[in-house]
Amino acid sequence: MDEDIATMSRDGLVAEVKKLRNGIRKHRDSTGHDLCWHHPDLWELLPERTEPEIAVPPWPKFMRGCIRYRQSLDAQAPDAPVHDKEFNG
Repeated sequence: MDEDIATMSRDGLVAEVKKLRNGIRKHRDSTGHDLCWHHPDLWELLPERTEPEIAVPPWPKFMRGCIRYRQSLDAQAPDAPVHDKEFNG
């Protein structure tokens, strides 16, 4: 799957690392409501083009997962500022 790496020049590898780091930083720096979103733009950084086969939980289970995720943020980042804005997507 990653055979292309072996044939890349040093400059090509450096460019690939920079592209991947920028994508990871963009995802890492998501905040507010953007934390909850599907991120296909991150997957598009990979060289293989596939249509992800996602499975979507039913609403009650999905919402319980959202609540657990939000609770984990309280535990992992207790001093994070509050983003008290409604989603307007």
